[in-house]
Order: sequence, then structure tokens, then C-alpha cells
Amino acid sequence: MRILGITIPEEKRLEIGLTVIFGIGRARAHKILKDADVDFGAKPKDVSVDDENNIRSLVEKYRLEGDLRREVSGNIKRLKDIKAYRGTRHAKGLPSRGQRTKTNTRTKRGNIRKTMGTGRRKVEKT
Repeated sequence: MRILGITIPEEKRLEIGLTVIFGIGRARAHKILKDADVDFGAKPKDVSVDDENNIRSLVEKYRLEGDLRREVSGNIKRLKDIKAYRGTRHAKGLPSRGQRTKTNTRTKRGNIRKTMGTGRRKVEKT
């Protein structure tokens, strides 16, 4: 099953498989399958061609994949251009929503900056 040029995994349930598409999470996948009148637990290989086309038409109503990625990156670029606080945080690769950075934010800053214990030098005993 291919939607918007993306192959939906054949062995996963449809409610999970649809989340492979950028812009579709669990809630939107549930809404699409409910509107298409398809069982959430059905697998893509077991779905009929009519149901598949119905799902495809419902999915194409939303702004997804390339268009959505372009819109998000455009929004971030706009924030950087107007030198907003959130834009500068994006540019520096730091969290933009007020989280602390002394500890945590490993995913955003990278795993390179490890804490080094207490920061005190070890004194050799002689």
C-alpha cells in the first residue's frame, strides 16, 4: 500500500502504519480510519482496493509530507530572519520552549557534552 509515495509497512496495523507519513499521528490515523470505516487493527495487505482508495482520498485532504515540511522549515526560517528569541534558539541548536539546559537537553545539544562528576580535581594522596 502506497500513499503519497510512501510505502505503508505491510505487517503493521493500519493505525500504526499510517503514522509513517509525516504529519499523521495516532489521533489523525484513528480519524482517517474511522471516516473510511476500516478496522484499526487491519493490516495493509488485508485491506480491499476500495478501502485503500478511500483511505488514500481521505489522507490527501490534509497537508502532509513535503508541503508540511516546507511550511515548518519556512516558519523556522521566518523566526530566524526576524531575529526572534525562538529563532536564535533554533539557530544555536538549543531548546526553544524554555527548558533548562544546565542539565538535560541531551537530544537537542547532542551527547558530546557529558557532565564530569563534581568538577573538582582529584587530589592524589601521598
